[in-house]
Amino acid sequence: MDSSVAVPEFIDARVGPRGSLENLSQAEIEKLLDSGQGGLYALFRKCALAVLNSGANTDDAKEIFDRYRDFEIRIVRQAWGIKLEVHNAPGSAFVDGQMIRGIKEHLFAVLRDVVFIANEIVASDRFALDNSADVTNAVFHVLRNSRVLDYKARPNLVVCWGGHSIGGEEYKYSKRVGYEMGLRGLDVCTGCGPGAMKGPMKGATIGHAKQRIEHGRYIGITEPGIIAAEPPNPIVNQLVIMPDIEKRLEAFVRFAHGIVVFPGGAGTAEEILYLLGILLDPANRDQPLPVVLTGPRESAAYFEQISRFIAGTLGEAAAKRLTIVIDDPTEVGRRMLRGIEAVREFRRERSDSYNFNWLLSIRPEFQRPFEVTHESMRALELDRGQPVHQLAADLRRAFSGIVTGNVKEHGIQAIERRGPYELAGDRGIMQLLDELLAAFVAQRRMKLPGTAYRPVYRLVA
Repeated sequence: MDSSVAVPEFIDARVGPRGSLENLSQAEIEKLLDSGQGGLYALFRKCALAVLNSGANTDDAKEIFDRYRDFEIRIVRQAWGIKLEVHNAPGSAFVDGQMIRGIKEHLFAVLRDVVFIANEIVASDRFALDNSADVTNAVFHVLRNSRVLDYKARPNLVVCWGGHSIGGEEYKYSKRVGYEMGLRGLDVCTGCGPGAMKGPMKGATIGHAKQRIEHGRYIGITEPGIIAAEPPNPIVNQLVIMPDIEKRLEAFVRFAHGIVVFPGGAGTAEEILYLLGILLDPANRDQPLPVVLTGPRESAAYFEQISRFIAGTLGEAAAKRLTIVIDDPTEVGRRMLRGIEAVREFRRERSDSYNFNWLLSIRPEFQRPFEVTHESMRALELDRGQPVHQLAADLRRAFSGIVTGNVKEHGIQAIERRGPYELAGDRGIMQLLDELLAAFVAQRRMKLPGTAYRPVYRLVA
């Protein structure tokens, strides 16, 4: 074998579908090929490039799109279906001129979801997306169309959240937790990217292999705004693209039988606040859902700070909904197994679906897409003079805006034009927020290690 042969940086190729989509109508193809207003080409191209760029050591969407600005993807009509033709695609997605099988599956999953969401969710009269029940139905239909709800067995799915740029020890720890869950027959769902989204999946594959579990599920759920910064890792064997961050978060909590949170940054804080805002709703008081925050001994201070922030902003009752386990992967696995059994009994007694939690109440403020702008960030009400679930919703939006400014293309461009977002509110909350964000920056939890971080926010008391 000649290891001196360099892998081409750019490749042109034609690929056939694998696993997700074989046929498109003429109208769907025309919409995908339309690069003008109302067409899907720009969205499809962006998500496709992110998938093909999987494994790149960057979370800067602008850098990715600048580097592959000449990338094109076209749909080729054939008598027996369709093929995709790519030009100037990342060479890392190919081996000896052939697209890697897993990447090909992810590419056609993108095509499947982009087409379905545009035609069956957005353009259809079936769903009024300003209606809470219809939003939940839309989330269900996207998941059902992707076939991730086909699983027919005892509840066993653990959603894992955490940072995509965690340190080496934290990554190793996430693999150990995944291994313990895999040994107990638990499957894993994450945001599909690297770091704490990849580690649990990697560990679970070994646990499953030891238990001779041949069809483990490693499910990745993402959305177009963040996929370039967190492209699917190669272990993901079922990929789902949701329309926006709010529907992605709802998919996670309705899909999960338990949730494990590893160390992370602003995006992980956003997920925790979203979850707590739902669990603190009196309508969900009886809902069992095991939630464990965990990391190695080196991460203890991180979780203490998160707990202090939650208690100081949302109250002690919110902090008590979270269980913190430090440096004990076995205990995490055991807690998940016990907690999921309680989830099974609860849903069985109430005849609720094992695969989709219909009984969970999610208020409209957690479903409405938050358009991040300088004006919308400044308008957030970060004060204690409102119901705790509403404060959780606005705190979640604040962190969503910070994520947008950090890694999303339009957010990065807005910060470049107009400077940092402003966040205003109660002085006590501002102080707690300042302490938490400063810790994230000091611990290099905002960007990949080795890169300088310029804050995309400014706090105004």
